[in-house]
Amino acid sequence: MKVLYSRVSTAEQNEERQLQNTEGFDYVFVDKCSGSIPLFDRPKGSQIKEMLDNKQVKHIEIHSIDRIGRNTVDVLQNWQYFTELGVRVVCRNPNLTNFKADGSPDEVSAMIISILSIMASYEKSQIRQRQLEGVALAKQRGVYRGRKVNTTESKDKFILKPRNQKILHYLNSGYTFDEISKILKCSYSTIHKVKKVNTELSLN
Repeated sequence: MKVLYSRVSTAEQNEERQLQNTEGFDYVFVDKCSGSIPLFDRPKGSQIKEMLDNKQVKHIEIHSIDRIGRNTVDVLQNWQYFTELGVRVVCRNPNLTNFKADGSPDEVSAMIISILSIMASYEKSQIRQRQLEGVALAKQRGVYRGRKVNTTESKDKFILKPRNQKILHYLNSGYTFDEISKILKCSYSTIHKVKKVNTELSLN
């Protein structure tokens, strides 16, 4: 199946600009929500995920590359996800695709994506550096508060953390560890711990 996907931030925005040349598509999906919401958490995005799980999608087309992610890192992870599934992604602006019409990799697009990946990695390292600098300054001022030595976090407190609740939501929705790790940028060990703690609490 060929799918055309569009997203606008509000219900008042007109998506018509993104929906040119819709002939030949089996489905045209339009999400009207904030771009901060992960692609597969969006109403139409979740439908696309279900179709991907059922191996029904072979081609997905978007108006611009930022339609499939919240930021550069998220976009690249979703791009890689589609590529690993063998789904052809066509971006109209800029003109990018992971596979040519004959199924062979598109070298020019791969080069551009590689550059974006390097930029995203640098952006991520800069954010981490600023976080470390902030912690160091807080320690100097005596205001930094970490967990006390030899203290443990209760299971109830752990499972109620916002990110862990999201992990639990994805687990209950049938997402794999690999998919959850990519969406939430968390480690497999964290996902396993959430699953283990939730099971233990359910048995109590």
